[in-house]
Amino acid sequence: MTDRDKTRLVHASRPAPGEGTSAVNPPLTRASTVLYRSTSHLREMGRRRAAGERAFTYGAKGTPTTFALEDALSEIEGGSRTQLFPTGLAAIAHVFLSVLKPGDHVLLAETIYGPARVIADDYLTPRGVHCEYYAPGDAAAADVAARLRPTTRLVYLDNPGSIIFDLQDLPAIAEAAKPHGALVAVDNTWGAAGLYRPLALGADISIIALTKYIAGHSDITMGSVTANPGIADQLWRDSHVLGQTVSPDDAYLVLRGLRTVAARMAQSHAHAMEVIAWLERQPLVERVLFPALPSDPGHALWKRDFAGANSLFSITLQPPCGQAQADAMIDAFRLFGIGASWGGFESLALTYPQGIRGLQGGPLIRLHVGLEDPADLIEDLARGLEAARQSLSG
Repeated sequence: MTDRDKTRLVHASRPAPGEGTSAVNPPLTRASTVLYRSTSHLREMGRRRAAGERAFTYGAKGTPTTFALEDALSEIEGGSRTQLFPTGLAAIAHVFLSVLKPGDHVLLAETIYGPARVIADDYLTPRGVHCEYYAPGDAAAADVAARLRPTTRLVYLDNPGSIIFDLQDLPAIAEAAKPHGALVAVDNTWGAAGLYRPLALGADISIIALTKYIAGHSDITMGSVTANPGIADQLWRDSHVLGQTVSPDDAYLVLRGLRTVAARMAQSHAHAMEVIAWLERQPLVERVLFPALPSDPGHALWKRDFAGANSLFSITLQPPCGQAQADAMIDAFRLFGIGASWGGFESLALTYPQGIRGLQGGPLIRLHVGLEDPADLIEDLARGLEAARQSLSG
């Protein structure tokens, strides 16, 4: 019998029963040096690792604690194996460094995470990797198909897109890429854990910033890369060549966060829907960008491919509001913190320049709704919108 998602999040990588008893959680194993019972045992473990087996041979190459988190993520994402990284951006960078070489061509969605674009523009391009951007949203699959080359090695996207939350037809993109031998990698941070499964929809690689909802308490940074059998072993080997590792203490806390992520995300989403319903009635709000809304251009794809939604979305303000009004709104907040990242228990807000990612309209404000009472958050938003109105009229 196959367990449902909420059950899997609670039970994945739980310790096997011992002699009648076992701990609920995997033990925390801290180690740099690992001791062997003999020289022949050391050589045997080395051979097993060289053959691709994950083995406890040195702390920087993983411990039973990090292995437990990797196994849980592989189960939830539906991948062959998972590797952990100190940040989400490190996970993204590793995919680029492992997969691409000078002379390769990579297609990247216009709406990828900004720092990922910096890697492409400022690191890959000067080193001979040809980086090209394709159209977001509904046009993505056709644009990818038109831009593929014999040298295309990778198609890379966030789904939904960063900040503007456009949705792309991943199965269609994968279908176009595969005949060319191109891999498809998806930043699945918005869809983790369990809301979206890129590997089941044709992607080869799924990247998650575990910093967000899975860790869930705004006190840990970590990323993961889960891949299908065709590329997973290469990504795993290269991560050790490059010395990538994470703290077992952090892995333990991320695994603990995984146990409650479904409940926390469901509560935050319910709060967000109350907040969004109120925002949609406000004259100063031009548009809410959130694919779970029936009015959103990507809603049909969201219904087809996603199992749910979280509580991260954006709004745009009505013209003639500009950056001054967006700043005034955010500066007036009492509960919404001004800070990067999202997915923790607290509500956050950030503003972005008009026209970001090609989006037309008024200034954009990204909101993360946390676990505070939605009525209090609505009062905070009302305070902010009034400050924006006064700024506009004054």
